[in-house]
Amino acid sequence: MRTDGFVGGRKNQINFKKNGQPGCGNSYKPGRITIVGIGPGSIEYMSLKAYDTIKKANIIVGYKSYIKMIEELVDGKELISTGMTGEVARAQRAIDEALNGKEVVVISSGDPGVYGMAGLVLELLGSNKIKIDVEIIPGITAANAIASSLGAPLMNDFVVISLSNLLTPGELIVKRLKYAASGDFVIIIYNPKSSKRIEQIVKAREIFLKYRNSKTPVGIVRNCKRLREEIIITNLDEMLDYKIDMLTTIIIGNSETYVNGKFMITPRGYQNKYDIY
Repeated sequence: MRTDGFVGGRKNQINFKKNGQPGCGNSYKPGRITIVGIGPGSIEYMSLKAYDTIKKANIIVGYKSYIKMIEELVDGKELISTGMTGEVARAQRAIDEALNGKEVVVISSGDPGVYGMAGLVLELLGSNKIKIDVEIIPGITAANAIASSLGAPLMNDFVVISLSNLLTPGELIVKRLKYAASGDFVIIIYNPKSSKRIEQIVKAREIFLKYRNSKTPVGIVRNCKRLREEIIITNLDEMLDYKIDMLTTIIIGNSETYVNGKFMITPRGYQNKYDIY
């Protein structure tokens, strides 16, 4: 296993060969980028196609913590990794390797098209007019994973909102929270709290309480589908009494969501059409 860690990705430092033509003559053939969703963490929740693609790959690009999750699959491969906030650098490096004719796999936790690497890679290719073959392999995103741990809370309309203000302005996040809460959507909260960003989840709860009963069910799952998974079903009134961090995903129920034993359930509406009770 060869690991190539690097730091980069500052704004205005993106430098690619235009149109995917690095000046190697008519014999030049660009490589390929496959963006793979590895799911919530445990390899058993990865799709067969994702598993096979990673096993066959020669070059893996990813966040170092995600590479560690799949270390049993990447032994002997060239690994290119960065730490947190190194997404642009990883995407740029993957494109550079592909422009050099390499077959590159970019890994993304969950699904690469949900707060993942797919959008960034495609944006960079498009804005720099680079033509490289790209395949995107889906994965189980946190919303689906946490829902299965809690029961069936997403059986009716829902929205997904990240509380991270690193790339999205805080005032826009607040606006989205208000609309989602007033619309009676089930709400999935990604990135609810970090060591430095602690007030957003408090503000989010205040917004929810303006539109929902304080006893509205809330599901909190930490380390979803990984070792030491923690599953809590509580309510809006008490949700902040539990540990919430960047390893946590939260589901806020709608006006019809209820708890039955260990399960959090949002009715689909069958009870209104069929005699099922």
